[in-house]
Amino acid sequence: RSRQETLFSCRENFHIAPLIWPSQSEHCIIKREHEKCMERIALHNPDDHELVCPWMWDNLTCWQAASVGEVVVVNCQDLFHDFMSAEDDMGKVSRNCTEDGWSEPFPHYAEVCSFFFYENTTKPDMYYASVKALYTVGYSTSLVSLTTAMVILCRFRKLHCTRNFIHMNLFVSFILRAISVFIKDGVLYAREDSEHCFVHTVACKAVMVFFHYCVMSNYFWLFIEGLYLFTLLVETFFPERRYFYWYTIVGWGTPTICVTVWAVLRLHFHDTGCWDTNENTALWWVIKGPVVASIMINFVLFIGIIIILVQKLQSPDIGGNESSIYLPSLNTHSVFCTQP
Repeated sequence: RSRQETLFSCRENFHIAPLIWPSQSEHCIIKREHEKCMERIALHNPDDHELVCPWMWDNLTCWQAASVGEVVVVNCQDLFHDFMSAEDDMGKVSRNCTEDGWSEPFPHYAEVCSFFFYENTTKPDMYYASVKALYTVGYSTSLVSLTTAMVILCRFRKLHCTRNFIHMNLFVSFILRAISVFIKDGVLYAREDSEHCFVHTVACKAVMVFFHYCVMSNYFWLFIEGLYLFTLLVETFFPERRYFYWYTIVGWGTPTICVTVWAVLRLHFHDTGCWDTNENTALWWVIKGPVVASIMINFVLFIGIIIILVQKLQSPDIGGNESSIYLPSLNTHSVFCTQP
């Protein structure tokens, strides 16, 4: 069954208006609730004739069996949280069991669960398809251009220096990030019915670990770019080769440690799905925290670099030739610093 049929078939059966297209995590919530409801229905005794209204799944909520005159009240599903403000209280929906079966839900889902409406259900689908196409073109262009740059830097020995070695590591991190995005999309969203909600394979989880490692390494090499330029401006005697060794450890080693810790914690405390959602905020900060810290430190370094360059350019002891050496480096770092 397609994703659109699953989400909007309830409109035909229970007069629920077209709903806004949910995110992948919201779709997975619906599928998990549906699975739980089917398990509960399987445990229900079909020979109990006193219960006129049987167990029912209306594509949003699971309704337990009831007898005539009984009113069943349920809370709005967790997926509605994303459509509600912090001040809104989670509402309740009820159905009355009549001799003819279940009544319509009252109040309507849209009234108590703050569900948005879309007059044209194709708009959200087109929006997400456009976003995916846009970042696919962007990553593809980046992959081609960076690969070309890497070939040039590796081909000409005159370009081999510590500064360009750092640039090359940064380019590699961008290339790996693009490749990891393509692999992730190929594994998770190859099928339009989004069956990845129930994928628990080791290969799928390994893809997500690789994806997070590539993204984290990319941010850390952006940080290394800023740190190198700042050290170059501050240090009088700068042993570049020795520093490059530590830069490599920080750029590739720190993400390895953080992602490994996250994977171990995720495996023991929140081993659900394909690890593509992050409901457990505490575990997610194992990766998010170092990334945010690197961005903040990088911004501070960027401000410090600007101040130092302004002072050097205003100093009468600095000649025009020396000034021209620093300005291209500043331009490079300013682009990378604002990239995230």
